[in-house]
Amino acid sequence: MAHTELDLVERRGIEDMLNAKMPIREIAQELGRHRSSIYREI
Repeated sequence: MAHTELDLVERRGIEDMLNAKMPIREIAQELGRHRSSIYREI
């Protein structure tokens, strides 16, 4: 599977969802990314 970096819109989305106390699992689902990608970004 090819690695693709998160873009600015995704990063801001992660920030907003984290501020809203959304679980990492749900953030990953919302963005169509793997949980580990979200954890790495955090």
